[in-house]
Amino acid sequence: MNAGSGVYRARCLPVNAPDYMTGQAPLDVAPDLAERRCLIMKKLGKVCEVREYLSPHRQAGRRIGFVPTMGALHEGHRSLMRAARKGCEQVIVSIFVNPTQFGPGEDFQKYPRMLDADLAACQAEGVDAVFCPPVSEVYPAGSATIVTVKRLTEALCGAHRPGHFDGVTTVVTKLFNIVQPDAAYFGQKDAQQATVLRRMVTDLLWPIEIVVCPTVREPDGLALSSRNAYLSPAERRQALSLSAALFRARDEILAGQKDVAALVAAMRERIESAGPCGIDYVEIVDADELTPLATARGRCLVALAVRIGGTRLIDNVVVDAG
Repeated sequence: MNAGSGVYRARCLPVNAPDYMTGQAPLDVAPDLAERRCLIMKKLGKVCEVREYLSPHRQAGRRIGFVPTMGALHEGHRSLMRAARKGCEQVIVSIFVNPTQFGPGEDFQKYPRMLDADLAACQAEGVDAVFCPPVSEVYPAGSATIVTVKRLTEALCGAHRPGHFDGVTTVVTKLFNIVQPDAAYFGQKDAQQATVLRRMVTDLLWPIEIVVCPTVREPDGLALSSRNAYLSPAERRQALSLSAALFRARDEILAGQKDVAALVAAMRERIESAGPCGIDYVEIVDADELTPLATARGRCLVALAVRIGGTRLIDNVVVDAG
């Protein structure tokens, strides 16, 4: 089915059905997944349908896991679904390209939308229900409320994408209110987003566990991203300089280099020598507070955002500098 709500019926997929974007078999398949892949998955388009579907599960005391996405699902998203499947009795995924987190001139209109393939990926991972609403369901006419998390949103991506995190925190607040999950799953690649959302959940006293799962990478180190589809073959090869720079900085920190200015300079040189690009930032910050560091110490987030061609890519690693 391509539109509306109801039952998503798909063929029973083999346990190791490949990721439709990369062709790679998914990792860490749960033992009961073969059976779950043959089950019927609910496709929901309205807020009331989500609440009605989850109500009996909540009343029965079942743990509800939630994976918010914008679709164009890849192995990184699927790893979040598997983590939710392992930790929860009900798993719901949202597929919603959120207009309020895109700025003027960004890629909202061309962001990949492939709902049928995304639904098949969710069904293959044993997801119980998928919420894929229209914009009008999430932002009814007259919507005037914005959720803002201060301080943590001002650095890194927040400094280069004004209003982006207000869009993220507003839509995630709405989704959390709709789903009311026990746990929500996010990827480490979006480290600043995860930190901001953890702060928001703490501040608003929500009983929601924020679970951050490791970044999933291609065998050559490139972090998986829906936006990788924009890259030409030459741009993709150039993009490998990002993870290479991060891994080199991580190794140098672990070897005892603490001078952040020297580490950042070496990273920038490596990235710029790989080809034409636009660097939004290359920074080493406190992993929890996102404050800049002059000397690497404690848990450090080594993070970058770089534009290659017309594609903005982000990546990071966390390092314990001691």
